[in-house]
Amino acid sequence: MHLSTHNWMRAEPLAVTLRRIKKYGYESIEISGEPTQYDVKDTRALLKEHGIRCWGAVTLTLGERNLAARDEGQRAKSVDYVKSVITMVSELEGEILTLVPATVGKVVPDGTEEEEWAWVVDATRECFAHAQKRGVRIAVEPLNRFETYFFNRAAQALALADAVSPECGVCLDAFHLNIEEEDMYEAIRLAGKRLFDFHVADNNRFAAGLGHLDWPKIIGTLKEIGYDGAVTNEFVAPVDRTPATKYPDMVERNPVDIPPEQLKFIQDHGSSLLTEKFYDDQMRITAETILPLIKQ
Repeated sequence: MHLSTHNWMRAEPLAVTLRRIKKYGYESIEISGEPTQYDVKDTRALLKEHGIRCWGAVTLTLGERNLAARDEGQRAKSVDYVKSVITMVSELEGEILTLVPATVGKVVPDGTEEEEWAWVVDATRECFAHAQKRGVRIAVEPLNRFETYFFNRAAQALALADAVSPECGVCLDAFHLNIEEEDMYEAIRLAGKRLFDFHVADNNRFAAGLGHLDWPKIIGTLKEIGYDGAVTNEFVAPVDRTPATKYPDMVERNPVDIPPEQLKFIQDHGSSLLTEKFYDDQMRITAETILPLIKQ
């Protein structure tokens, strides 16, 4: 088991991110699922320079990206997008694609349960076939009910993985587990050997250690099932727009250029562009919370 992080939470040059996470003990990165943002040759060189490996990527399933769409053309374009992320992961020598099937933030279905299940299974099978050719494992991820109606629990993600292939896995996220599962530890045990990736943020979606989740028990349960993948940092700090804010300097007032899709993705998660200091603190706190538990 090792500590990893996403990088979609703040728009900054990849070299800046890699320097930041290296000093706090992160070993890998789960890179933002926007292949057009990354020149593969340059990115591989940066990863090597900073001694950080690519663990994988997460699909940024936003806008028209939706494997559960009624429109066949939209589903086909969504499959092409997922395949492009898989190809990027492969070319960066990564291992995992975390797949969110339905559009994040979409809470109204396009069809009946039976229709949407068939659409998603077929689309995911096509993505899975491409992933197998490229040597990348797919882990489907359930989100909480406020981000997607499609599936929210580990058992549901496993049902999709089972429908695709015995070699398809799941990704779980402590923040979502805390909302949706009767027993988050049993959900981890249920995933067992099919757990390919694990994301971390505290119950308030700040860095691990800034809420009430029991991190020793969570990491202990991962060890119990023999999990040996990444524990991937994915805090999404919600912006407090009131005078009661604990973090008056968290919002970046002079942002660097950021693709509109990435900005919308961040904002749809209830967050905003974060200042470098606040972002750096969140990276540090997660590392200080999780790394000692991994090493025990």
